[in-house]
Amino acid sequence: MLLFKNLRNYWATIRLGMILLAMTLAIGTKSPALAIDARAQVSAIIPIKGAATTPDGASRLCVTYAWACAKSGRILQVGEAEMGVLRAVNSRANRIIRSITDLQQYQMAERWALPSKMGGDCEDYALAKKRDLIRTGFPAEQLLIATLLDRKRQSHAVLVVKTGVQDLVLDNLTDQILPWQKTGYTFLRMQDPRNPGRWVSVMAGGIFSKN
Repeated sequence: MLLFKNLRNYWATIRLGMILLAMTLAIGTKSPALAIDARAQVSAIIPIKGAATTPDGASRLCVTYAWACAKSGRILQVGEAEMGVLRAVNSRANRIIRSITDLQQYQMAERWALPSKMGGDCEDYALAKKRDLIRTGFPAEQLLIATLLDRKRQSHAVLVVKTGVQDLVLDNLTDQILPWQKTGYTFLRMQDPRNPGRWVSVMAGGIFSKN
């Protein structure tokens, strides 16, 4: 009887160990949506070609708004909660900021600034969204302003959010947040994710697409 009791305890211990192992593996393999992931597809990340000059109108961006070019050294994993914040910030800015050109507002072709009471243009939308997202806890180097050509081949600017899995676009022309390669835009330049005070050449998507 003692032998049978010991065997039952042995197999019970084995079964418990297998259950705990299965639970550990399940927890370990579960990750938040869009979290930083080493398996990210290259096409989902905007490629960097090399150094680029600062866009017109942005020469004093880092002096005027130090946070726009800051580097925290942190990485934020982007899950469902963070996606909710991105959607809220994007749609709110698109709703409350009036679209107005720099020529109408400042009598100059390009001036990158936070939106005024009169409103702002595409760069100003992107800058306002970057500020608001930094306030919510997003690292500045994961929020990069990019210049591009839209589907009509007109100059445009957006805010790129780097999740590690893919680069997402916050655009004043739509409340929908899309991966960069699905926007149809031709990306030209972007703040350097290694140092947002510098700019890098992109030259990808849109007219540069192979298809």
